[in-house]
Amino acid sequence: FTIMEKVRKGKGLSEEDIAEMKEHNVPQWYIDSCLKIKYLFPKAHAVAYVMMSLRVAYFKVHYPIEYYCAFYTVRGDDFDADIMAKGREKVTAKIKEINALPNPSAKEKGLLTLLEICNEMYLRGIEFLPVDIYKSEPDKFTVENGKLRPPLIALKGLGLSVAESIAAQRENEFFTKEDFISRTKAGSSVVEILSEHGCFEGIPDSSQLAMF
Repeated sequence: FTIMEKVRKGKGLSEEDIAEMKEHNVPQWYIDSCLKIKYLFPKAHAVAYVMMSLRVAYFKVHYPIEYYCAFYTVRGDDFDADIMAKGREKVTAKIKEINALPNPSAKEKGLLTLLEICNEMYLRGIEFLPVDIYKSEPDKFTVENGKLRPPLIALKGLGLSVAESIAAQRENEFFTKEDFISRTKAGSSVVEILSEHGCFEGIPDSSQLAMF
């Protein structure tokens, strides 16, 4: 590591470095290269990357749902439940839309990668469950009955602080939307987002209760 850092910073090798390298049977051409070049990638680093790649590939093949669960959790900020959790047809349509763009942005390219992984997951027979205010974690995907449950923040416009407040309050049932708002401090826009995704089924407005 010390030799790699010296070469990387353009400091070259000391006599002690050269003697130690020769003691470990490092060929002369390698030593000469270290005296000329300004960059040296450590072999240990390369080996670590290969080992990590093999481990990821193993889990992707043998534990697919756990792999996708971890992948989406890491890339949760880019996940869009409006597209990805609505079935393969919608995913492939968005892929075609981005591929047809003459100059896709960096954000669109990042979304394309996520969509391709999502399409692959659907082809392997794995599906998403809907976002649920009682069952979804604030920011982590979970495995449930052989399917993936997206987190609350998978809904665009719903931030982590609100998602955490929902999780903190849901131990006791929400009786009305107004009860939900007062306990979670969620704004009208968040309520609208949740309503659009069917998260308030069975939870009435106060006005509906007054009718009874």
